[in-house]
Amino acid sequence: MELLKERQDQIHRTGEEPFALVCNKDSLAGAVSQRACVFCGSRVVLYPIADALHLVHGPIGCAVYTWDIRGALSSGPELHRLSFSTDLQELDVIFGGEKKLTAALLELIERHKPKAAFVYATCIVGIIGDDMEAVCRAVEKETGIPVIPVQSEGFKGNKRAGYTAACNAMGRLIGTGYTADISPYSINILGDFNLAGEIWMIREYFQRMGVEVVANVTGDGRVADIKRAHGAALNVVQCSGSTMDLANLMEKEYGVPSIRVSYFGVEDMAQALYDVAAHFDDPAIMDKAKELVAEELQILLPKLEFYKKGLAGKKAAIYVGGSFKAFSLVKAFRLLDMEVVMVGSQTGTEEEYRELAEITDPGTIIVDDTNPLELTSFLEEKEVDIFVGGVKERPIAYKLGVGFCDHNHERKEALAGFSGMLNFAEEVYRSVMSPVWRFT
Repeated sequence: MELLKERQDQIHRTGEEPFALVCNKDSLAGAVSQRACVFCGSRVVLYPIADALHLVHGPIGCAVYTWDIRGALSSGPELHRLSFSTDLQELDVIFGGEKKLTAALLELIERHKPKAAFVYATCIVGIIGDDMEAVCRAVEKETGIPVIPVQSEGFKGNKRAGYTAACNAMGRLIGTGYTADISPYSINILGDFNLAGEIWMIREYFQRMGVEVVANVTGDGRVADIKRAHGAALNVVQCSGSTMDLANLMEKEYGVPSIRVSYFGVEDMAQALYDVAAHFDDPAIMDKAKELVAEELQILLPKLEFYKKGLAGKKAAIYVGGSFKAFSLVKAFRLLDMEVVMVGSQTGTEEEYRELAEITDPGTIIVDDTNPLELTSFLEEKEVDIFVGGVKERPIAYKLGVGFCDHNHERKEALAGFSGMLNFAEEVYRSVMSPVWRFT
């Protein structure tokens, strides 16, 4: 930690001093941050739109790095799972890549017949000054489909800036679709990316309540649905960091209000359903929500007892992409009688971290945009039994002989909803109680 003094203001220990934590700034050079770049931030948000073409305008490495980056499932087309790049070379840097981009777009649109095309700017495009806007406008006119530039040059900021670029791109689609047949009891699901099919589960919950889901943004997303998303009565925002900008845009331009929810953990999943029902102020919808929650809990709670007995008193550490889901994870661990001793994220805001400090126990470490050195130090200091993170954090846990639970966008296990809570408890139990740790 002595080598990284500049990082001290992004680390806070709950209860030891007044809350003060710096966040949402560019990563410290040389610290091997767990946070990704602007381009990656935009790509992970837009990628799950399954019937759109996603073309990376830049070197091949940028496309490879983000190829199939989310475990985002589709109920139909899977064009999003193909990775396309203009593969800019030295001569393209010297003479420009606009002709190459035009040729790539025309060929790919002709071959794959997408409903829209997103073109992602990378660092080199920002440096050489290719006019992506003009290229996209010309190709859109020739092909008749929306061709949208995503201004996501990697050096422009941090991963959160990529979320904003993605929301701005989607904003160009919204408002162009037919909305007359949409129910007054309707929502858009924002910020769920259908990892392991979770959005299908959430949609079913709302449908059981009598609420229509207009658009998934962006898990199992469709261009036509996003075009008409402005006709929904409410935006329900789960991953606020990635899609709150879009919700704000829709409220300003189309008057669509939004609420923030979480689908992780029993308490937050139930509250999400109640909040939506309360917004519509319809007793029938609220009654259906209460009935749904009661039915699900009757199945879930008895099954959780087995895992609670084995996990009581165990220590957990959390490091996730967006800090909003960390609140739900803290509550989920408490439901299992476990203690959270560290929690952090790549893209949290000061308001979110302040709230985390309020709901966690004294001595809990709150950290923003950490790195492997810090994570290793924290896990050892707190003698953690289970570490919740993403694919970049997994090796850190295993090298220390600590159980691991993948809760990021590469995972293949559904962890949202009521059945997801059971999956989460089972995965944590199997990881913590595994006999393999005797040999570390």
